[in-house]
Amino acid sequence: MTGIRAKQKEKTRRALIDAAMNQLSAEHGFASLSLREVAREAGIAPTSFYRHFQNMEELGLTLVDESGLALRQLLRQSRQQIAKGGSIIRSSVDTFMQFVADNTAIFRLLLQERSGTSREFRLAVARELSHFKAELVDYLVDDQKYHRQLAELQADAIVRIVFSAGADSLDSNPQEREDLTEATVQQVRLVARGAAAVQQDQAAVARVNQANQETEH
Repeated sequence: MTGIRAKQKEKTRRALIDAAMNQLSAEHGFASLSLREVAREAGIAPTSFYRHFQNMEELGLTLVDESGLALRQLLRQSRQQIAKGGSIIRSSVDTFMQFVADNTAIFRLLLQERSGTSREFRLAVARELSHFKAELVDYLVDDQKYHRQLAELQADAIVRIVFSAGADSLDSNPQEREDLTEATVQQVRLVARGAAAVQQDQAAVARVNQANQETEH
């Protein structure tokens, strides 16, 4: 019986999360959602809401966490295309922009709460952005062999570019979104080429310094 109750509780919790996601739109941000409306769409009594979340803010934080995790999982999958000869930059940007197109309400939530009045929401969004940067840094260091400091600078620039592009794409038509995606790919490539050039310059300076030290000895 305990297992059945646990499954039912998780099912109801999932229904509340889905109900909140379904009600988000350009016209109705998270702040305008009511507990009663979310509970009604989930098919439960409003009083039952508190068995799953302390308040609406906790539900909203769950939306932020889940959307960030879903996007990171998609980006990880997109990186697998490298083994098939794909471009990591184009694959990642395409995946990101498609996620925004398919989940505009959730992405609006991330943008709005990033500078919203709730400190908990701001911290949650900042945490998601830091997860994106950290995973990108690890990729740049482990797979592309960048020095960590340079990888961190490059990751920060790339995340800023793609999230800004995602925001610009929210009210765009398909052709505008395609053009914006292409421009974003080129911008990220410029950042990557610049980072590669800096790393090469640093390596050249290091070789010269090493040669000078060996000559002195």
